[in-house]
Amino acid sequence: MNQHSSINYTINELLETWTRLITCVDKNPQILLCAQQKYWVDYTNLYQEISGNANQSNTTDKRFSHQDWQDNLIFNFIKRSYLLFSQHSENLIGDLTTHIDKKVSSRMKFYIRQLVDAAAPSNFAYSNPEVLSKSLASNGINLINGMQKFIKDLEQGKGRLNIQLTDNESFHLGQNIACTRGKVIFQNDLMQLIQYTPTTKKIYSNPLLIIPPWINKYYILDLQQENSLVKWLVDQGFCVFMISWVNATDKHRDIKFADYMTQGSIAALKIIQKNLPDSKINILGYCIGGTLLGCTLAYLARKKNNLSINSATLLTTLFDFSEPGELGNFIDDKQLDILEKIMKKSGYMDGNIM
Repeated sequence: MNQHSSINYTINELLETWTRLITCVDKNPQILLCAQQKYWVDYTNLYQEISGNANQSNTTDKRFSHQDWQDNLIFNFIKRSYLLFSQHSENLIGDLTTHIDKKVSSRMKFYIRQLVDAAAPSNFAYSNPEVLSKSLASNGINLINGMQKFIKDLEQGKGRLNIQLTDNESFHLGQNIACTRGKVIFQNDLMQLIQYTPTTKKIYSNPLLIIPPWINKYYILDLQQENSLVKWLVDQGFCVFMISWVNATDKHRDIKFADYMTQGSIAALKIIQKNLPDSKINILGYCIGGTLLGCTLAYLARKKNNLSINSATLLTTLFDFSEPGELGNFIDDKQLDILEKIMKKSGYMDGNIM
């Protein structure tokens, strides 16, 4: 059982969803016929507007931000034709899925939107004025550079397209990533606790503990000085602590969510309480770190021990996972079963699968 099992399952889900959609069309031909009539009426009106040189159509869609999409008659027509098709496709799927299971309906709308988005004229060199303009200006060098990056992505993914989103060579420790001075004052098998060096003469008596997610890294909140939350906090006189989570390996296969609480947030609170016994601790939780913070607060309330907690702040934190948004299109019992088998074999979830 490997990541290919998850990919194959997703493909099967796509085919099954497509089959369900065809069945909906077969059972409701009048909806399709009505949609086709509306589409051709709107398309005819669009053609007449374009023929009359009425090409003023503003859109906030960033895919069409280049001025030629607005000023050039041909590209304006391509853009408006696509947007018209996109809107009618969305309306058709909405009408076809009105009376079917909500989860199936959501999945249909999601996959159709991916297909429609993939067909956008901005995705193709010959129908993208910005690409054409740069190709002419550079004698096609931009296309060669793009192909070289494509090959590099394939090599990086060992034959599987693994698009590089970040230039790893652009980051330098202490300069534009993890720039704020500090030291590790405690560590265990799951985390290190960092205490940052004060930059002001006077410091607030109540320290701040930050709990970041363990999917991202702690330095998402401490990049370069201009956009570092940690740097800003210490410059305001706060005594700041941060948890840095370990990279999971096979030896962490038996670690549970509760362990992240006892060995993570609670362990950090105890160390801070020991070092600063007269203070009240403020805590900030970010993303899944915020979820962990909420669980920690509930646990400590049940134990009637607040570990000198003064306040709690939550950033982009989710507690009710019953409505996970579009992520729900990939979550069902079969998919979870596959993921659990993958994790049972490796002991952790690889970033590529995520």
